[in-house]
Amino acid sequence: MSALEFTVEPSTHLAGDDQRAQILANPGFGQYFSDHMATATWTRELGWHDARITAFGPLELSPATAVFHYAQTIFEGMKAYRHPDDSIHLFRPEANAARFQRSAQRLALPELPVATFLDSLHKLVELDKAWVPGGGETSLYLRPFMFGSDPFLGVRPSSHVTYCLIASPAGSYFSGGVKPVRIWLSEEYTRAAPGGTGAAKTGGNYASSLLAQAEAIEQGCDQVAFLDAVEKKWVEELGGMNLYFVLDDNSVVTPELSGTILEGVTRDSILKLVTDLGYTVTERKISVDEWREGAASGKVREVFACGTAAVVTPVASLKWKDGETVIGDGNGGPVTAAVRSALLDVQYGRAADPHGWMTRIS
Repeated sequence: MSALEFTVEPSTHLAGDDQRAQILANPGFGQYFSDHMATATWTRELGWHDARITAFGPLELSPATAVFHYAQTIFEGMKAYRHPDDSIHLFRPEANAARFQRSAQRLALPELPVATFLDSLHKLVELDKAWVPGGGETSLYLRPFMFGSDPFLGVRPSSHVTYCLIASPAGSYFSGGVKPVRIWLSEEYTRAAPGGTGAAKTGGNYASSLLAQAEAIEQGCDQVAFLDAVEKKWVEELGGMNLYFVLDDNSVVTPELSGTILEGVTRDSILKLVTDLGYTVTERKISVDEWREGAASGKVREVFACGTAAVVTPVASLKWKDGETVIGDGNGGPVTAAVRSALLDVQYGRAADPHGWMTRIS
């Protein structure tokens, strides 16, 4: 699989300095976009070609475009960080590139070469580096995605595929400080089934979680937790984050990858960071009864969720239709805080990077 390099066609309608500064002062999340985007095309005849970085703008698609009808689409989420010396860095982009390929394989999409994926990231961030905010927990959120763009109504893998990368400045997920979240246990809906697409980062997985997430909001909760689809007893993940449990012997546990759980890059990084901090970490099955009973007895001292957007989020409680149990004192705990600080310090260049996770944009 040969690499493909992106040509750069700078926009002639850049945002003004004052307009960009106003946006970066309070960017929120996913509301504003940088000046450029990357696109590439794949066809059965030509393979990957026409890789360009151009002005950010609409995509022109036929109403018959395959993705609208058969949801053949994947995406990634990652960030670029501005360090104290004003340099800009990506966090483990190779891991996102590898997962992008695994997701493509599961969705019958062509695999984008890792070098091509990385080239799009480097060139777009370099071109739009003024859009990388600095200070606090701000970043430039990067969204690579791919979809079947064949204008054909037929259930088969698309013979025309589009890759795209866009960038959006992001403020701190917790603008008022880290806030522990309440979790609603979904006992009616499941996120993924064995043999399904749970391990792929595909839009359909998120669409199927929205009703359960809406139910969580109705119950006064912030997020929803899903159980396995077969026995409905094993904890899998939240709507968009993986879970970790801290036990009373200071060991740390996370649900094992089963083919129905997304292999989060943040999840994998925390496996290493927890060990660096001196804790024993185990990947194994965790039942919802172990969570509920452990929280009630004190055996489960802390629970935290992790993902690209929120990084590490303490869990205050688990609620279900017949009750609710608070984890610890409901305010998080020292292990959660230590893991969160350790990860952020590496990402923002405040600490050494012993695992070589940060890639500088030159």
